[in-house]
Amino acid sequence: MSDAVIGWTTIETLTPETMSVASVGETPREFAAWQRVLQRQLAKMPAIYDGLTTARIAEAMISARDHAQEVDLRIATRSGPHRLLIKPVFGPAGDVHAIRLWLGPATSEVPSLRPAVGAIWDLSTQTIQLPGGVARLSGMSAEEYVPRISIAELFHRMSGFDRHTEVLDLLYEPTAGAKMQFDVTVRADGERPGRWRITMRARDDERSRGAWLLIEEIGAERASMSWSTLEQVGLREAHRRAGTHLAVVQLEYTSISHWLTDPAPWIRWDYLFRPIDVFHPDDRHRLLALDERLRAGDTAGVTVRALNYGGGYTPTSLLLYPYPGYSARQLAIAQMVRVADDLPVMEPQRQSSGLPHLHTPIGYDDQLRHRLAGRMKRSPVY
Repeated sequence: MSDAVIGWTTIETLTPETMSVASVGETPREFAAWQRVLQRQLAKMPAIYDGLTTARIAEAMISARDHAQEVDLRIATRSGPHRLLIKPVFGPAGDVHAIRLWLGPATSEVPSLRPAVGAIWDLSTQTIQLPGGVARLSGMSAEEYVPRISIAELFHRMSGFDRHTEVLDLLYEPTAGAKMQFDVTVRADGERPGRWRITMRARDDERSRGAWLLIEEIGAERASMSWSTLEQVGLREAHRRAGTHLAVVQLEYTSISHWLTDPAPWIRWDYLFRPIDVFHPDDRHRLLALDERLRAGDTAGVTVRALNYGGGYTPTSLLLYPYPGYSARQLAIAQMVRVADDLPVMEPQRQSSGLPHLHTPIGYDDQLRHRLAGRMKRSPVY
């Protein structure tokens, strides 16, 4: 009896018209054609061809994707009974973002699978929608899980990542065929870092305007150590001492896309239902009004009210520079300085007890309290 197997192979189904291989085991395949990958692996198992063909596997794959159900087939072959397993990977809306396939002798032990989930980047809300299963991945805890996060929050969890521009290009210009895959180390407070493989495809159709993602864990023990360069450490320290903080701001949606330095400690930019709430509603139009000046390559300054962790707003000075390729994505580099040296300016009927006490919450306050527990011990600005 042959003991050859096709180990767990992940096939992304991020757009209706495509299926391609995201990974074989823990090896990235970067959108390789699934037919070619499976045929090469089946060639190592010639004895099963009398009972199983690529066409039959394709039929099972499509069934698993379209019906969002697991497939468990027993196949009689000359070399003995074999087993085909296909498991869907679900996104936040219950759609199948990928399928994972295993094939081997029925007597073989099926290896365990690392966690994987689908996610959706929605351009209109500026959020990444996540299913609850993401809390099973290393680098993410159940206490921190929320169903929607900003792209800035995802970037902030990444360590040693340098492909922000490529990601923002794809997310803010969702054109047909745009896709990318990368591995990243993800850190969590008090937790061992995890290693994730993220596969994404842009979408602009009746279901989504943005992108669909597949997030696979590829092993915390494989997480590589990354160290900041002397240049990075020096620049961050210089900005910290000067009281300035740099961020990439999306002007059309008035949201923060990425922190280039440590986040400004007086600004509540995370755990928001709507990332645009980081700036006062009456000030957002003032950011939008800078569009023409930045398109012309000029620098522009403005003072706005930024949401703080007390539930009010702190006057913040922004000096904005054009982001490379600004005309396409309306991204700007913003240097932020806290204007007020006293306590944050509070709106009426709000209390400064660490988090806002509102009839209508603006964010995920329970999860934020968990995250702030460590921060508040280190910084007096809250």
